[in-house]
Amino acid sequence: MKTYGELLRTPGVARLLFAQLLARFPGGMLSLGLLIHIEGIFHSYGAAGLVLASLSVGQAVAGPLTSRWMGVWRMRPVLILTTCVSACALLTLAFAPLPLTGFMAIALLTGLSFPPIQPAVRTIYPKVVNSRQLTPLFSLDASAQEIIWVAGPVLVTFTATQISSTAGILLSFVFLVGGGAWFISSPELGRVRIPRSKRRFGAVLTRPSVLVVTVVGVLIVGSFAAIEAGVIATFGNGSPQAGIVLAFFALSSLGGGLGFGHRAGRPWSLALRMCGILIGALLAAFAWEFWTLSGALLIAGLMVAPSLAVMFAAVSSSVRFSDTAEAYGWVGTGQLLGAALGSAVAGFLIDAAGAHGAFYTSVTLAALAVLIALVFRRALPDLRGRDAGPIPDTEPIPTQPS
Repeated sequence: MKTYGELLRTPGVARLLFAQLLARFPGGMLSLGLLIHIEGIFHSYGAAGLVLASLSVGQAVAGPLTSRWMGVWRMRPVLILTTCVSACALLTLAFAPLPLTGFMAIALLTGLSFPPIQPAVRTIYPKVVNSRQLTPLFSLDASAQEIIWVAGPVLVTFTATQISSTAGILLSFVFLVGGGAWFISSPELGRVRIPRSKRRFGAVLTRPSVLVVTVVGVLIVGSFAAIEAGVIATFGNGSPQAGIVLAFFALSSLGGGLGFGHRAGRPWSLALRMCGILIGALLAAFAWEFWTLSGALLIAGLMVAPSLAVMFAAVSSSVRFSDTAEAYGWVGTGQLLGAALGSAVAGFLIDAAGAHGAFYTSVTLAALAVLIALVFRRALPDLRGRDAGPIPDTEPIPTQPS
């Protein structure tokens, strides 16, 4: 804990950490809010899954592109534009009487314009701390973001069930605009300039560590999305228990991140940490009520933040600084594709076989993630005693002949 206290006293770190958390709060609220809103309109989890998939696909397509734009037009202009467009799309989702295809189209636009806060802040981090502090900062970031998954599900579930599903979406709008404005006003966004990458778009995926982390992200986040849908289906839209169970899941991740996430990653670390997630997901498939499901997700959550921390550090240490934002954009794309996959498959299996169909989906995806991390473990760096910062960009220096 002393390490984390030292980090938070570093100038700019606490402000960046909390501002980006508020700006990203819709990430922990919007899926549940839309799930409740669309299911209430069409009375189908399959329809809700399609809308959530559209949102995630939009974010996935835009992630690497808008992240790369920040190296061309700087961070602030890109973040201002995307925040404004995404906010308008959210208001449309909340108030417009649309057919299912209309909701899917607006959800797609919302995702396409979702602000690239995560790539921006993780590109800034190596410039505000020294190399010794970077791995603990990634861990603190991964742990602190679980606050989103603690408070977000509870807030949106309570608001959507006790007030209205429209109010739940409006709550996401408030965090998107308010948190985004705070983050965009941070001085570090003006001080840190991402160099324009000289490599072609997508070339960063030729880095084995980036590719492995991206693929694993598809599967493991798909597993989380299936768990989320399964919890909602288990308790229904009229009970706040779903939000409480998901809060237990996130609190467990927060504790695990603070306890284990700061340790330097090894090639085996990712697979070992994700085994805990797999075990918890398997137990959730056999849970039958509030407490057994809560216990299973407490086990699964313990290794979520530590797994994410080792993924972030593996990417950071493998690419040049000019490619860092795009690399995190691709990782985010993988995770969002996973959310689309998990939500859509789980939604249809819930309609066909009940809530346990979602948990079986979660187990399958988590098992595939562990398998890939094991088979391709040599692609991941051994960061014991190594700097987790990005590779410096170098330029040839012209010299005069003697």
